[in-house]
Amino acid sequence: MKKVFIYPPNSLILTDLVERFGHKPLTLQTIVGGLVRNPEIDSPPMNITDEEPKKGLKYAAVEVPSGVRGRMALIGPLIDAAEAAIIMDDTPIAFGCIGCARTNELTLYLIKRKNIPTLRVRYPRNEEEAEIVVNKIAHFLKSLEENGGNSQN
Repeated sequence: MKKVFIYPPNSLILTDLVERFGHKPLTLQTIVGGLVRNPEIDSPPMNITDEEPKKGLKYAAVEVPSGVRGRMALIGPLIDAAEAAIIMDDTPIAFGCIGCARTNELTLYLIKRKNIPTLRVRYPRNEEEAEIVVNKIAHFLKSLEENGGNSQN
């Protein structure tokens, strides 16, 4: 079982596909869920501690907008833990977009720099394209178990 980072990192569709093939999806929902349920956090609805902004500094400089650092405090550790990644390009906002262009650019850069097996697919626009995308994802996830995967575009 591999830890697979998915992009957009809050996509329920990609999360489900990764789980169905026996891998662990690395998602924002898991991180945020832990923060929301943490009894030590006493500042709802913010659900952060003093440590969260510091974590973001590992991934983005202090000059970077605080929103990017805050998002990277959550996304960065997921990328660090990833053993593979699935990136879906050209997604509509309702698919799971995190809505911050700079965070998106930094996330994709960090994934590429990590040099892990990565599958990049384009968001399907019709049923035929959807079948092709699901087949590519299935093949990629199966290949992770067979031979450690390989980088694909």
